[in-house]
Amino acid sequence: MVTTPRATAGPDARRWGVLLVLCGAIFLEGIDIAMLNVALPSIRSDLGMSTGELQWVMSAYVLGYGGFMLLGGRAADLFGRRRMFVLWLTVFLLFSGLGGLAGEGWTLILARFVTGVAAAFMTPAGLSLVTTGFAEGPERDKALLVYSGTAAGGFTVGLVAGGLLTAVHWRWVFFAPVLLAAVILAAAVVCVPRQARPERSGRRVDTAGALTVTAALVLIVLGVERAAHTGAAVTAGTLLAGLALLGVFVLIERRSPEPLVRLGLLRSGPLVRANLMALLFAAAFFGFQFLVVLYLQELRGWSTLRTSLAMLVAGIDAVLSPTLTPRLVRRFGNARVITGGLLLAALAYGLFLPVGADWTYAAMFPSLLLVGLAFSLAYGPLTITATEGVAEDEQGVAGGLLYTAFQFGAALGLSAVTAVAAHAGAGRLAGYRAGLLVPFAAVLVAVAVSVLGTRSRRATVSAGEPEGEPTGKPDASRV
Repeated sequence: MVTTPRATAGPDARRWGVLLVLCGAIFLEGIDIAMLNVALPSIRSDLGMSTGELQWVMSAYVLGYGGFMLLGGRAADLFGRRRMFVLWLTVFLLFSGLGGLAGEGWTLILARFVTGVAAAFMTPAGLSLVTTGFAEGPERDKALLVYSGTAAGGFTVGLVAGGLLTAVHWRWVFFAPVLLAAVILAAAVVCVPRQARPERSGRRVDTAGALTVTAALVLIVLGVERAAHTGAAVTAGTLLAGLALLGVFVLIERRSPEPLVRLGLLRSGPLVRANLMALLFAAAFFGFQFLVVLYLQELRGWSTLRTSLAMLVAGIDAVLSPTLTPRLVRRFGNARVITGGLLLAALAYGLFLPVGADWTYAAMFPSLLLVGLAFSLAYGPLTITATEGVAEDEQGVAGGLLYTAFQFGAALGLSAVTAVAAHAGAGRLAGYRAGLLVPFAAVLVAVAVSVLGTRSRRATVSAGEPEGEPTGKPDASRV
């Protein structure tokens, strides 16, 4: 059987050069999302889009990203990580450019959907290139912390860059990623080593599973995204249809000789808890940021650029993730660092709950700073925990599960804060205060999951038994 090169092979400089290219791709994905957020009002004005149509500019990307993520992760394992990374980075480049050329709303929405699909295939391929390129342990942990820190930095830089580019013209929010993607694509072709085509004799694509889970995830994401804009009956029907298809997917996977997602993978307690915490953490982070931006621009009348600069302090995570976090992980372990990050996030959101109509920036600063610090402590270690101990030929699937959790969390958080704020009085201080309870509650639940996981791990270690099933495929059963 042909396998990919071992993680320990190759000079250090070459492997860290590859990591730099992969960091460029995840940075690109981060700035692409962030820049579009601040450009939406200008897009609506220029293209004459209604509020509902404008919502689909964001929702289309989320649907493509969240719906195809697991399929993208499996494709990386089956067809080659480098091949999938380069191919879908090219698609990302082309359709980002198409978005910048759009003259009508439907063209922009279509371009964003395909861009989201491209990200769904490109991102898990890139993550699995990192996890298989570095030996599990301190070396891989350091690489993942640098990688996750770059992702966080991309989102923060995107907020500021989006404000600056929109001041020139909103189309540059799409053209700038095209230029960056072209540089990254050229570097990837040169620097990322070619891999032997994965041996697939006797292995097939789980078409039924792929179609079912993709349809299920698209419906669930759609239901969550549209919850604040449609009736309860429509939302419930959409979510129930998605959950029903998810149940069908589980039945298919139990019977498939080559499942899209081996269900036994989900017997790993640390992996499941990491994905659940990632979902809750993303829901809180994106929900909080969304409300703060609305509060500053709609209630306080701040400009897009001033708002972007105010949020820049949260970008401290890009500095701390590759510097401070690795030291803390070595000393205290991933679990304690994650718990610490979640507690800091709870403190940040709690301090912002009594926000006033005339708050000074000094009053907001502690929360914004703590949010960045919390992200630096939680995001990287969650990535490590969600991929640690997973067999090499399932790293793509593990990455797909993790990013699916993050994407669902973001969609859930945005929809929840929007719905709560609208019910309490959209655009009014009471609405913002009510909406801020959502990220605060979500991160508290994440803290509880982390603490319970730590206790469970201690009990397992005390009993002298390994937690979860072995990472390799079991001989007796697939589940």
